[in-house]
Amino acid sequence: MTEHRTPSPPDSFAAGSNSQRARLTRRRMLGALAAVPVALYGPAYAQDTGPLRIAQSTALSGPLGELGQAMHQGAKACFAGINAKGGVNGRMIELTVADDGYDVKRALGNVKGFIDDKSNFALFNCMGTPMIEAMLPQVVESGMPFFAPFSGALSVRPSNARNVFNIRASYADEAEQLVQHLATIGIRRIAIVYQNNSFGKEVFDATQRSMTKHKLEATAIVTVENNSSDAAAAATKIAGSNPEAVLVGLAGKPTIDFVKAIRAQRKGLSLYALSIMGAAATLKAMGEDATGIAVSQVVPLPGNTVVPMVREFQQAWKAAGVTLEPSHLALEGYINARVFAEALRRAGKNPTRAGFIDSTWALKRYDLGGFEVSFSDSAHNASRFVELTMVSRDGRFIR
Repeated sequence: MTEHRTPSPPDSFAAGSNSQRARLTRRRMLGALAAVPVALYGPAYAQDTGPLRIAQSTALSGPLGELGQAMHQGAKACFAGINAKGGVNGRMIELTVADDGYDVKRALGNVKGFIDDKSNFALFNCMGTPMIEAMLPQVVESGMPFFAPFSGALSVRPSNARNVFNIRASYADEAEQLVQHLATIGIRRIAIVYQNNSFGKEVFDATQRSMTKHKLEATAIVTVENNSSDAAAAATKIAGSNPEAVLVGLAGKPTIDFVKAIRAQRKGLSLYALSIMGAAATLKAMGEDATGIAVSQVVPLPGNTVVPMVREFQQAWKAAGVTLEPSHLALEGYINARVFAEALRRAGKNPTRAGFIDSTWALKRYDLGGFEVSFSDSAHNASRFVELTMVSRDGRFIR
């Protein structure tokens, strides 16, 4: 049977009246609003009573494909559980994903298509500092809600952008936790290796600020290209500076190749990395070389069932029949989806983009069950959660 859907008016003009006076007032409002830049309202969202569609551009393949896969599956598991219980205010949530392979050009094409398609309500959990930097101008101008972009970079956290909602703690928060820990335990000789892209530079800048704060100087500062072609050379330079510890600002293949190379030269050297390193496929590829690496995390341990949110995630993960191992990244995707669903619930039965944006900013000290979010400013993250973990001999994270 084909369902007949009557189109609703655009978001900005949803209010109406049957009286002649109200129609006249509305015409005057339309005339005034016609001169207002679209950035204040965004293109019309084609509302209906069918599934509420949100769209995601992420890396499902390429050098960071395992990160994107884990986060996407975590979000899917959450939305599947919500839809199985009747959706949000009776609306199902439909998550559309497009693979960008961690490539800026592909990501820009994906997002332009999502914005142009008026049936899409919001952009959700797009991934990667270089990609987000490139897409932000068109996203902010569109007015389309941009929910939980996956980057801890301060460079992609604009102030006064009401349609941008960051959740995860920043790379600066993670770097501060790592450097503070090293300073506390008395380690002074610290080397830094970082990826030669905007993500890596952001991590490096944050690390430098924290080291200056704690009166520490780097024994060596080295970059690694995205294709990891110079990872071995970087490891040799790092080892030659005779550090006590290395701060690793790498992700994906560069992490694997650098760690293997540095372990071959300095087996017991202490390595400290940020959360983006911690994909299950990365740990598996490093094998025993991963043992002992300390990693900052922006969500709780996915196996810590003492945390109510983690128990809920594990149940949804099992129900969804996902073949991937549950991970921090999968849990992060799940949490992002849960927060989105809560903001959507508060926006009411017939949500507009403007109403959703207002309801998200109104989320203050909202506890999901051991994980709290509080939205205050588009330049800041709603969560400040950061904890240190370590890779055990069996390749799992422990506290």
